[in-house]
Amino acid sequence: MPETAHHGPDVVAETDYQRVQRSAEFADLRRRFRRFVFPLTAFFLLWYFTYVLLASYAHDVMSQRVTGTITVGLLLGLGQFVTTFAITMGYARWANRRQDPVAARLRDQIEQGTVGAADGQVRA
Repeated sequence: MPETAHHGPDVVAETDYQRVQRSAEFADLRRRFRRFVFPLTAFFLLWYFTYVLLASYAHDVMSQRVTGTITVGLLLGLGQFVTTFAITMGYARWANRRQDPVAARLRDQIEQGTVGAADGQVRA
């Protein structure tokens, strides 16, 4: 069970989670996550809504045959699936290399009771 630091009778105890949240390492972890995920999410949503709008309003474009019975709409629709898998695999690879080691270090600090020690903050 996480312990809390006590600084006196009038001060609310700080939890391990609060110390981790204040740490520079956690802030960097969160910042890297947002810098990777938010642009990728925006790209995918833009791609998805473009496909939906084309399917709804550009019937002539989407019904163009590429070869045989294969149309532009079918290829773009399949592209949605390919994009989803590519984003998932890219994120998993990125998280394994960039996020997971930092998260593991933070977890170890919590378990060892040294949360925030890198910032000069040590559990009381």
